[in-house]
Amino acid sequence: MKPLDILFIHPNAAPRIYQDLAKDYAAIEPPIWAGMLAAHCLSRGLGADILDCEANHLDDAQAAQQIVARNARLACFVVYGQQPSASSQNMEGAIALAEEVKKLNPTQKILFVGGHIAALSYEVLANHSCVDMVCQNEGVYTISNLLQTNLTDDLDHVLGLGYRANGQIVLNKPSPIVEKAHLPQDLPGVAWDLLPMKKYRTALWHALPNNCERQPFAALYTSLGCPMKCSFCMINIINRQENQYSDGSAVFRYWDPEFIIRDFDRFAEWGIKNIKIADELFVLNSNHFMKLCQLIIERGYKFNIWCYSRVDTVKEPYLETLRKAGVTYLALGIESGNTKVRKDVTKGKFEDVNIRDVVKKIRSHGINVAANYIFGLPEDTKESMQQTLDLALEMCTEMANFYSAMAYPGSPLHGIAKKEGWNLPKTYAGFSQHSYHTQPLPTKYLSAEEVLAFRDEAWLKYHTHPPFLQLLKEKFGQIAAEETLKSTKIKLKRKILEPKAVTP
Repeated sequence: MKPLDILFIHPNAAPRIYQDLAKDYAAIEPPIWAGMLAAHCLSRGLGADILDCEANHLDDAQAAQQIVARNARLACFVVYGQQPSASSQNMEGAIALAEEVKKLNPTQKILFVGGHIAALSYEVLANHSCVDMVCQNEGVYTISNLLQTNLTDDLDHVLGLGYRANGQIVLNKPSPIVEKAHLPQDLPGVAWDLLPMKKYRTALWHALPNNCERQPFAALYTSLGCPMKCSFCMINIINRQENQYSDGSAVFRYWDPEFIIRDFDRFAEWGIKNIKIADELFVLNSNHFMKLCQLIIERGYKFNIWCYSRVDTVKEPYLETLRKAGVTYLALGIESGNTKVRKDVTKGKFEDVNIRDVVKKIRSHGINVAANYIFGLPEDTKESMQQTLDLALEMCTEMANFYSAMAYPGSPLHGIAKKEGWNLPKTYAGFSQHSYHTQPLPTKYLSAEEVLAFRDEAWLKYHTHPPFLQLLKEKFGQIAAEETLKSTKIKLKRKILEPKAVTP
């Protein structure tokens, strides 16, 4: 067996960031970026493997033992998550595991890559001695070029690398990202054979059109990045080459549909129906997504797919094709029911679109809507947040996500929060929407505590709303309503909402 050059590690932070939801309700997704980076290294003739600690339910001690036993030249922690913003919260598990590895083998070289690391490269090295090196963006070329060295000398020639030298932190010049034309060669898909594919499961709501069968499940990218510049989002930070925040790196790249269809061929062969297209915006470039849908339709596959769209990119001619290709859910970033609040976070011409009409049009084609809402954006008041909840209850979509606004590192909102002196999470788990330490932003008019309390109450009200439960029962059966109600019995503990101790 060829010696292992690099072991890509997906840490297990689920219990820390989802509390009791991690046991049965949180999805367990394949670590797409770990799979893509492994495929890149393999295409370069390097020895690569993946350890998915979350899918294998490994605690830190178990995972550290396995990492040390593999004796790879480089242990690469791939710190992403179920959505781009999850990189910061997943640092909670990554740092804890890296510290365990260093205890067992202090000489093990450890590299970190991911959205949070790209946003705060210097800070990660300054705050965590267990991290030897970091990638300052997506890391593709940085990793394979680093592996051409002895991991000690000549590191100054590795573009995009951050490391320590003579007690000082060094951030090399930026590395280019993979251009669209080079995606098939330099990011040639996901190394699926290195992943425990039978262990992944989708979320309950996604499985409803598939008779509530949550496994097997796969997730993939067909494109990278986003051309939009929303102030609360940090998706484009991994495209960074010179810019500080994600809105300065709005790059959109996609693989040709003829290349991507090969993954769908694999999924069909393996009997996988539940599929998440993880692109930040799948329904954007019609030359891309419509062609891919046509290829799926031509093959006669019967998938259960969910993907993301913007309210203003959903067009009537697309919907029939999307549904025939197996798209059962379109996820929409509605964000707020208040036009002023939406406009303030730069959602483009979003405010000119009739949200209700778009949702109605999507559902008329047999596609369910997963609506995403944010409470606590800078201009939010109690009244505007209530508007958002009222809109959610009125539209009563088949799925609704309620978030509290977070200043994710890499987003323009993070820069604003630091400038204004707003409280930011003191732990990585504080960036999670579901952890004990959740620390959302205040607004100009409300405290962080008020925002989080409203968010939690809104989530419960929606998911126990009789018309919503009746909708689930009619569309998906009694078990859908019962399982949804069961999930509402899991109460999240929130540190900032606990009664404050009174000093006598």
